[in-house]
Amino acid sequence: MNRNEARELMMQLLFQVEVQNEYNIEIKEKFFKDKEDLKVQKHYIDEIFDIILEHKEEIDQKIEEASANWKINRINKVDLAILRLAVAELLHMNDIPTSVSINEAVILAKKFGTDESGKFINGILGNIAHQLTEA
Repeated sequence: MNRNEARELMMQLLFQVEVQNEYNIEIKEKFFKDKEDLKVQKHYIDEIFDIILEHKEEIDQKIEEASANWKINRINKVDLAILRLAVAELLHMNDIPTSVSINEAVILAKKFGTDESGKFINGILGNIAHQLTEA
């Protein structure tokens, strides 16, 4: 399993967690229980999920600030899962280049989101990246 595949699985897990409104370690363990070839990306998966659990409010606040009049509860759940994943990387995983996080998020959006998801996500992440470089 490569990092792209791990991101895709994490996005699916975050979508499931959002739909079920259940953020905990047990749901992650259950989700990945039958996934093969997980060892290579286990550290990334554990780290990113823990970051999202610990910093969900901060991540959501950044998304709302960057999304011009869009409240979290109005954002499509697939788009929200992708945004949370990418913003967690942008804020807390300095070993991942900003451009990689944004590009991977846009790819996920085009694959799983609506026709407008790619542009929407690219715009929000671009705003957040700009804010981070100004800080």
